Amino acid sequence: MKINQITFTRFVAAMAIVISHFNKDMFVYQTEYIADLFLKANVGVSYFFILSGFIMIIAYHKKERIDYLEYYKNRLARIYPLYVFGLLLYLVTKYANFSIASTIVYLLGLQSWIPGKVMILNFPGWSISVEFLFYLMFPLLYNYFYSKKNKSIWVIAILLWIVTQVFSHLYEASSYYKGLHTKSQQFLYYFPLMHVSEFLVGNLAGIFCVHHFKQKNYDIPVILLFSAIMLALIFVPLFYHNGLMAVLFIPLIILISWNNGWVTKLFSLKPLEYLGEASYAIYITHIPVLYILREIIKWKWKTLDVDSKFWIYLAVLIPVSMLFYQFIEKPLRDYIKKINIR
Repeated sequence: MKINQITFTRFVAAMAIVISHFNKDMFVYQTEYIADLFLKANVGVSYFFILSGFIMIIAYHKKERIDYLEYYKNRLARIYPLYVFGLLLYLVTKYANFSIASTIVYLLGLQSWIPGKVMILNFPGWSISVEFLFYLMFPLLYNYFYSKKNKSIWVIAILLWIVTQVFSHLYEASSYYKGLHTKSQQFLYYFPLMHVSEFLVGNLAGIFCVHHFKQKNYDIPVILLFSAIMLALIFVPLFYHNGLMAVLFIPLIILISWNNGWVTKLFSLKPLEYLGEASYAIYITHIPVLYILREIIKWKWKTLDVDSKFWIYLAVLIPVSMLFYQFIEKPLRDYIKKINIR
């Protein structure tokens, strides 16, 4: 089961993160409300985590049992080649700060477990470090809960989500939280256990979606939900990073999946679907591509205004990422999947 129209939403989330990592003097930060929106664009990673849980169920819900080794091989094939490639790109930049210890931590996907080390090397890789935990957990969850229709996982997931939200808000307001660029901030924002509930509620959303699938025109509810997400990020000052936005992301994902209106027709267009397929390449390489681009046109980069720099960056990042997807991610993924591990 593949839901094509969901794929493009990954590109939208990835681009929100790309913009949030660019210079804060650019045009989107010159208008107060739009600036508030992009300053919270890291919520796009929360969307990725929830969607990851959702897609895992969509992909495997017809299986009676998941083979552990086969699953881990396929997941490794999906994310690890570009994860390593992003590191290699980063290491050729002048910002690399290479060390053997940091490289080992990064390659093992352990950086998000170590406050103070989360942002080492190609720092968007922290979220892949978290995804490694999700992928480790999923076959166990599926074989012992989902495939057996064990309802206790619903209670566990919802309680864990509530506990995570309460803890996140209390911790941020406490004296233990020291603010941005501290170990306490890295613990609150990036520690993998802070994000497990996002993956689990994404799993539950996937189960609900496939068991109650009812395709019809949901264009208006989809637009209203998307608008509600934008308004919440602009006007409601809450801590969204650890999954609070699931209350809006989950119905949005489900309704887009069920929808057969013009939004689905638009999102299912092959060029937009392809952008969604290339979104992982965009996300994992956008920082090294930026650093390399700066060096390539260094002679002119300093004289350009920030908005011009941004459009040049996008004009390079998107097609280059599509090449990475087409000629690195896909071939290596297919090659690794064909390896017989028995």
